Amino acid sequence: MMRASFVLSLLLLLSACSSLGPNHDPAKPTGRPSLTPETATHADLRALPPPKGAIVAAVYGFRDLTGQYKPSPDSLYSTAVTQGAAAMLVKAMLDSHWFSPVEREGLQDLLTERRIVRAEHPAPAPALKAAVAGKAVQSDDGEAPLLPATILFEGGIIGYESNVRTGGAGAAYLGTGLTDQYQTDQVTVNLRAVDTRTGRILESVTMTKTIYSQALDANIFRYVTYKRLLQLETGYTRNEPVQLCVQEALQAALIHVIVEGARDHLWGFKDERALQQPLVQTYLKGEDGR
Repeated sequence: MMRASFVLSLLLLLSACSSLGPNHDPAKPTGRPSLTPETATHADLRALPPPKGAIVAAVYGFRDLTGQYKPSPDSLYSTAVTQGAAAMLVKAMLDSHWFSPVEREGLQDLLTERRIVRAEHPAPAPALKAAVAGKAVQSDDGEAPLLPATILFEGGIIGYESNVRTGGAGAAYLGTGLTDQYQTDQVTVNLRAVDTRTGRILESVTMTKTIYSQALDANIFRYVTYKRLLQLETGYTRNEPVQLCVQEALQAALIHVIVEGARDHLWGFKDERALQQPLVQTYLKGEDGR
């Protein structure tokens, strides 16, 4: 009777432990959609001192240059890193309040829509003459000329390395064991700020972010009576989402571009003393490894 109670208690404990896992029932939704949680790097980006004036900037694309694909048998065609890094960069530019991004990745769609507007509301003769003369004149239909960018952001995801470091530990005694394993991958991005008037590269920053994965397993293998074997297993894994790591690396790279450009007098803070603030000095010294 005591042994039966012991087995029942272990089963209840195992059931409780497995219900704590993030994917205890894949058939049920895990929760309502929510905003992406704010990281420490994102908080630093929003906490930067304000600029003298917002810089009009554009991003035409931020490509995956790694050539890495997910290993088989997961997929033969899915890439190891996100293809939406340009959208992440534009979001970081908006959150920093240092830039006024203009649409360039979907420029063809924007131009098509403007042609539709012009077709529905033809420009009057004075506006047509001004357009032929190369002058930007707002027409009666309210269509204004596109805003040119002062800074062009270029770069890409230039590296993704798997199994940079692996390891773990384990112990077992009288049929009861516990193992803990980890693996680290690494993603690297490069971000360049280019002067659109001259093509000069103003700042170039390369950032590396570690992607951490962990697996914890516990098991019990024991004879409770003669010819009656008890075997229990539980565990969980925790993997950092690759796209969030790319996003963090981009945010950190953008902070470096901002503070290094302010140091090099390419642009400036609204308060010149802001260059001495602890947050700015931390990134200038390259001590922002979080």
